[in-house]
Amino acid sequence: MDVKTINPLLDAFANVLPQIGFQTVVKKAVSLANSVVNSGVIINIGVTGPLNGVIMIDMASDAAKLFASKMMMGMEVPELTDLAQSALSEMGNMVCANACTQYSLAGISGLDISPPLLLVGKDGRVRLPVTKALVVDLLVDEIAVRVYVGLR
Repeated sequence: MDVKTINPLLDAFANVLPQIGFQTVVKKAVSLANSVVNSGVIINIGVTGPLNGVIMIDMASDAAKLFASKMMMGMEVPELTDLAQSALSEMGNMVCANACTQYSLAGISGLDISPPLLLVGKDGRVRLPVTKALVVDLLVDEIAVRVYVGLR
């Protein structure tokens, strides 16, 4: 996968997250991986069309609680309830849907996404459907978020 292929996804994060209460989205690092070790919460979105594979958004449980709290206008989130999990899933859905629009603007049209699959747990390993995925570490209002882009 070409590193330039992630730019529409990064643009989607920068477009969507401020709409749901976040101020800053900073790209910290880019690397490669062939699997994901779950740090607490993974939002898995399948992608089909000219590019196919998955986009996975991973964050530690405490980070996911902070993220959900911010999305729910500061409501305290001491545990990942159904409502908090729904908020996280919706964020993944919104970012990936916007990414499809960004890819279309970049000349890659006809992408479709699956409903988000939320995986909650720690230290589980998820094998990606590609040999190597791009991994982008983001800092979203000081919350660490790791995005795995496994598209081909």
